[in-house]
Amino acid sequence: MKSLLRRLAILLPTVLGVVTLIFFLIHFIPGDPVELMLGETASRGDLERLRTDLGLDRPVAEQFGNFLLGLVRGDLGESFFYRKPVRQVILEKLPATLELAAAAMLLALVIALPLGIVAAVRKDSLADRGAMLASLVGISMPNFWLGPLLIILFSIKLGWLPVSGREGPASLILPAVTLGTALAALLSRMTRSAMLDVLGEDYLRTARAKGLSERAVIVKHALGNALLPVLTIVGLQFGALLSGAIITENVFAWPGIGTLLIQAINARDYPLVQGCVLVISLGYVAANFLTDLLYSLSDPRVKV
Repeated sequence: MKSLLRRLAILLPTVLGVVTLIFFLIHFIPGDPVELMLGETASRGDLERLRTDLGLDRPVAEQFGNFLLGLVRGDLGESFFYRKPVRQVILEKLPATLELAAAAMLLALVIALPLGIVAAVRKDSLADRGAMLASLVGISMPNFWLGPLLIILFSIKLGWLPVSGREGPASLILPAVTLGTALAALLSRMTRSAMLDVLGEDYLRTARAKGLSERAVIVKHALGNALLPVLTIVGLQFGALLSGAIITENVFAWPGIGTLLIQAINARDYPLVQGCVLVISLGYVAANFLTDLLYSLSDPRVKV
């Protein structure tokens, strides 16, 4: 327990550093949120009144101090654009991002684990080379290219799936495939490498000598011991999916945190940008922390 608390204490300054960096970066980006909200034809008096109401007339250091005090109280401020608490706006969009990330992770695991196992068991065969070639292609395709390509093929040409939006299970397929393809490629290579490390171990020869089938040896003995490094990548990449979903969500107009973040940046909605980045950072930190916990559960020899 002390080790876990120490780990958590190390991660908290990381989140604080990310939030501090984004606070000052968004304030130094050219553009006035007040002018964006009222338009160029607004009078100077109206601009100054709104700037005072939003607290933007105060020094940046004072605004940062107020922001940190709000975080301590659990208050992320009020969105300039939505005129609602940032926490409420984010909570409305967060389920869509979690749904997309979970679907992409599930798809990646369904593809990667069998592909990596087959490639390892049949090392240097045609199946192995084909699997590694497919993983190389998957890693090399960026989301901003693969997403529109899938839209053109399956939505415009074939008319099988919706182009964008979140209107049912069918609308989740293309975003999940776009987001999960690179992850599946990475996990398949990691699964193959981990399986190759354990396939030559003595305990597998012993299991075969006892008369177990090759399938039982692979699934029950080899795979279980090879999952630890794969578990590392799964935990880390699930946190990365939250930030990686930004591009995919914007390509498919998926109403999640990524789309909300881009809209907030364009509107210079400082509190909302800070809130979105904080949620994404906390998601990444939480994924790392849970990975540490799963380490100890999957292998009692591991001391977190």
